[in-house]
Amino acid sequence: MKAHRIETTLTEDGTLILKDLPFQAGETVEIIILESQTHPQKANPYPLRGTVYRYDDPFEPAVPLEDWEVYK
Repeated sequence: MKAHRIETTLTEDGTLILKDLPFQAGETVEIIILESQTHPQKANPYPLRGTVYRYDDPFEPAVPLEDWEVYK
């Protein structure tokens, strides 16, 4: 048995339209309709809100000064 999943929305009058099904004309199919349980979640526009950051020495160079090489 082949299964095919389609998510669609009912029209205002409750009509359901299925297009481009992967079955041949004349094939017998079984239709099971389930209410979608997945609700699209909006992405958090502030993912770092409420997190704590600590800067021990924000003005300290990332690399020790003796590791810098100057080419002339």
